Amino acid sequence: MELVAYRRKQPRWGKQKLKTVENRPLTGATINREVLEPLRAILRHAKILWRYPLPLEPHWRKHWLKEPKERVRELRDSESNALDASMREDFMPWYLFSQISGRRMAETLIRWTDINEDAGEIVTSGKGDTVVRTPLTPSIRELIEPLRGHHPIFVFTFVARRTLPKKGYVKGHRYPIVKSHASIRWRRCRMEAGVEDFRFHDHRHDRATKLLRQTRNLKLVQLALNHANIATTAKYAHVMNEDLAAALEESAQSRNLSRSGSRPDC
Repeated sequence: MELVAYRRKQPRWGKQKLKTVENRPLTGATINREVLEPLRAILRHAKILWRYPLPLEPHWRKHWLKEPKERVRELRDSESNALDASMREDFMPWYLFSQISGRRMAETLIRWTDINEDAGEIVTSGKGDTVVRTPLTPSIRELIEPLRGHHPIFVFTFVARRTLPKKGYVKGHRYPIVKSHASIRWRRCRMEAGVEDFRFHDHRHDRATKLLRQTRNLKLVQLALNHANIATTAKYAHVMNEDLAAALEESAQSRNLSRSGSRPDC
């Protein structure tokens, strides 16, 4: 309890203040993942493997901090067009790849060695030491093929707009897009586009929602997002609930028409 209380006072990323605003403290979800889950795993390991008696083992549910339910945010066509128009041209291939693949930001910064032409897929490490696989579709091939020769290691690069000796940048030269570049460019793009309440991670939600609406296949969406458990993917099931509501309404209208048509004349 003391450790949790201490962590709740700490700011995100260890910074009391960001560039323009005061930073917020760590979220309950972060503390659960970084404090309570490891402690529970250690004690569970001791109890099961080492047969260590734990008569006073904590009631973990009582210590668990409340976490907000993960929302599902879908882009409207007008918002998508505004974001595309605001994205810098040299960052556009990376941005389009993130939209097509539905990968997390860190997973979009692929290398040429990650592309397996024989297997027809892109394979990288993902969240929690998982393996992320993305099919090498014709759209993705068409996107990355013109990028060959820009950099020997990284697929996506940007063009330096000014010379920065401290960073080693020379105006007009290409350099790999790393996570800090992607984060800054995304924030500026979103501000210029005027799109509110939309995080980069929400591209995954947007992709999953549209894919599920098109295919009606939750298992396929699970594979596309590289979810280990389909229960994680189930939050997108509301899309099929919308289809169910429409089908029920159509059935009801059909039934009403049928009844009115069979009613004898008075």
